[in-house]
Amino acid sequence: MTDRYESESATEHRQKAPGKVGCAVITVSDTRTLENDKSGQTTVELLEADGHLVVERAIVPDEPAQMHELVTRLVSNAEVEAILLTGGTGIAARDQTPETLSALFTKELPGYGELLRMLSYEEIGPAAMLSRASGGMIDDTLVLMMPGSTPAVRLAMDKLILPELSHLVSHGRG
Repeated sequence: MTDRYESESATEHRQKAPGKVGCAVITVSDTRTLENDKSGQTTVELLEADGHLVVERAIVPDEPAQMHELVTRLVSNAEVEAILLTGGTGIAARDQTPETLSALFTKELPGYGELLRMLSYEEIGPAAMLSRASGGMIDDTLVLMMPGSTPAVRLAMDKLILPELSHLVSHGRG
């Protein structure tokens, strides 16, 4: 039996993916509000400019139980195909996003974090290793974590997420 994608190039496969993805944007922060959350707002603006639908936007404190509850609720929402998070991916004591969400992953996407750190290294040097950005699937919902800085969000969105979002969701949904 051959793989159904065996004869397709990545470009052809990408073109078959649905164009519009339903997304939730979450900022993990103890101090941000919707009014001053530049990273979350940048994520929303870039998604909408690329034709995607932002189903929900939220800010949640760096509290594992609250993150877990919000993400679990969003995963159960059929309109949410991807959850994009900013913040809580550093090495400070309060940065708990990767630990909290990776415990929920049914599949990990290690290449996402590796590529983001590589691209970040090209821009900011060795400080890129401070990011623990990661990604994975929770059942059939894509989850991608980004650092909280607006330049890092823009880098992740422009270079990794927007070019592959529909393709990733298509694969994750089967």
